Amino acid sequence: MKVTSKRLWQQNAYKGVVVHMKARGAVLTRRNAHSATISDWGTLRPGVRVEILKHAHVIATGEVEEVSQSGNVLWLVPAGPTEKQLFLKSDGVQVRRS
Repeated sequence: MKVTSKRLWQQNAYKGVVVHMKARGAVLTRRNAHSATISDWGTLRPGVRVEILKHAHVIATGEVEEVSQSGNVLWLVPAGPTEKQLFLKSDGVQVRRS
């Protein structure tokens, strides 16, 4: 097995045929890409369903109501019968689409 300097591609020889493959975990599947955390909250639009995570635990789910221009503040309309919630990026929460 030969690995290039970036370690993303592997070269395998199987029955005399050389096969180029990406290393395991180097590519996000469609499902993983959808559930990946969103680093730029400014890209979120009202009505998008998201989950709010803190320390890898889901603490809230609902629809985005609004995101600040800076992308550091998010208002969420929860799925349940509660009032909208405010989340700050500086509090260490993460957002992912649900």
